[in-house]
Amino acid sequence: MRNFKALNYSFENLQKKNMAFEQVFEHIVKFMNKEPQGNYRLMFGTDSQVHSTYTRFVTGIVIQREGKGAWACIRKVAVPRQMKNLHEKISYETSLTEEIVSMFTEARKSELIDIVLPHIYKGASFTIEGHIDIGANSRNKTRVYVREMMSRMQSMGIEPIIKPKAFVASSYANRYTK
Repeated sequence: MRNFKALNYSFENLQKKNMAFEQVFEHIVKFMNKEPQGNYRLMFGTDSQVHSTYTRFVTGIVIQREGKGAWACIRKVAVPRQMKNLHEKISYETSLTEEIVSMFTEARKSELIDIVLPHIYKGASFTIEGHIDIGANSRNKTRVYVREMMSRMQSMGIEPIIKPKAFVASSYANRYTK
């Protein structure tokens, strides 16, 4: 039997580089524990940019306390070729988002929910969203993939968000694809 090396997931933000997923999760817990009665949105999204010899994919993780700030980080992945097929690129972006979402196991989601649960009747809330860099308007070339990609997010138990509201993919992650 061969030994398989665990995938190296490295996350970063402006304050810290080379964070393991456990560190990312600890930051989210710490952020939520500061104000457990807040309204929280845990959001994920991936965007990509085709460069001359590779395609860079950036997945963002954002925990937002509505009206009171956010904590965020990214994960970068490079595919060593120009990925020009739109369906392939959108599908891979969605896969990378799903990969990160899957790291938030039921136990980890329960830990986050347990932070706000005692404060639900005082207005606290917690939602999980998958931001997809696609749009449904008639001018958007990605509109033909909206149903497929939204179904994939829903099947993971998270709320799919598309343009123009998918800011984790279309704004935050996009900034780091260049």
